[in-house]
Amino acid sequence: MSALPVKYKTYLTAFEGMLEAYCARLSCPRGLADAMRYSLLAGGKRLRPVLFLSALDAFGGEWERESELALALECIHTYSLIHDDLPAMDNDDLRRGKPSSHKQFGEGNAILAGDALLSEAFTLSVAAAKDEPHRRAAELLAHAAGAEGMVAGQFLDLACEHNENAGEEELCFIYENKTAQLIRAPLMMAAAIAGMNEAPMKEFGTALGVLFQMTDDILDVKGEGGKMGKTLGKDEREHKLTCVRVYGLSEAERRADALADRCREALSKADADMSFFLELVTYVRERDH
Repeated sequence: MSALPVKYKTYLTAFEGMLEAYCARLSCPRGLADAMRYSLLAGGKRLRPVLFLSALDAFGGEWERESELALALECIHTYSLIHDDLPAMDNDDLRRGKPSSHKQFGEGNAILAGDALLSEAFTLSVAAAKDEPHRRAAELLAHAAGAEGMVAGQFLDLACEHNENAGEEELCFIYENKTAQLIRAPLMMAAAIAGMNEAPMKEFGTALGVLFQMTDDILDVKGEGGKMGKTLGKDEREHKLTCVRVYGLSEAERRADALADRCREALSKADADMSFFLELVTYVRERDH
């Protein structure tokens, strides 16, 4: 029997406790705090903080004590989802099975909630930067989230909408930056804090991030809306640049299988017990939501 669900729940439960305590401490104006909490506490896989905490654990670190950076990761991810759902971006009315932030609070307040969460992420990162390894971790996070990372990927994603000339080169850039940057960052951050080699985690995290996004694109075609908790079929209707559009469904699935193998190969280079991540790769490839 797989140990993944039990171990994942251990890290998830610990992080949910950190997040609830953080949300209880928010002292900004009530309406803004309500909008921030609404999206932060809407559930989800919490993949990025779980990757961070589990990697720290694998490297022998005191993972239960690293709440600031775990929270910073989730604040950045949540702000990106709020903004991604806006009419000017992906224009999605649902997120995690609930009305998107702008549907619940209005566009202006959703933008401000996202802005506040991004700012909070760097407040948390500064608080965590108590030594050089933690400063390195904060630097990795800032780079992954910014103009040479996630934001760059989102920019090109928008630019490629309805662009018939966009193809594999643009798709790879979007995948690596919009999604993979913020999935490999927590793994590299954990390696930096633990004094371990970052390179295997960078290689693994990049492949895992691309695999995660490819699976999302595939599920937009063949998934179930109730399980996904968001509107399906939008990619095709809006002619978004996806692996299915570029390669076709069967070739996209073949490439996803190859990426899963690449993840496993990268993990074999890490100087630690990577069994949790090996099981996670299989879950990501086979997930239905």
